[in-house]
Amino acid sequence: MGPEDRPARPLYTPAERRRRDTSPWTLVQGVLAPLQFAIFLVSLVLVLRALATGDGLAAAEISVVVKTLALYAIMITGSIWEKAVFGRFLFAPAFFWEDVVSMLVLALHTAYLAALATGTLGGEALLVLALAAYATYVVNAGQFVLKLRAARLQGTGPAGARLAEAL
Repeated sequence: MGPEDRPARPLYTPAERRRRDTSPWTLVQGVLAPLQFAIFLVSLVLVLRALATGDGLAAAEISVVVKTLALYAIMITGSIWEKAVFGRFLFAPAFFWEDVVSMLVLALHTAYLAALATGTLGGEALLVLALAAYATYVVNAGQFVLKLRAARLQGTGPAGARLAEAL
């Protein structure tokens, strides 16, 4: 009997699913996630423009600060959501790797703020750091999208499981 023969642990137990569905923090996350993504897209354009042309450095820097504040908001409320659903603020088994990558995302965004505040990096280097933070954010956002997809497929029975494998 190998790992493929063991049933996979569902993303949510029935009790966790009920807590998720009744938590106001689920709605907060549902609003903040697309808002943060929209802020990210605008900021990405501004950062790339500043790197390519040298114009709009201040706007790009401000946009990264706004993106970082949005990240902090979703991380704080996300940890409250995780506590409400799974009983722990971070690193619940269902979201362990997403939380691990989130810590890297937070570290890079915070490093950006520190470098901006202290002037330790020049404009171009600062924007490259922002792009590194954004690259990890995209990976992390992808992780959460895959979890959302898995949550939607959970409970659909064998047909849903076959569909998940096909996708």
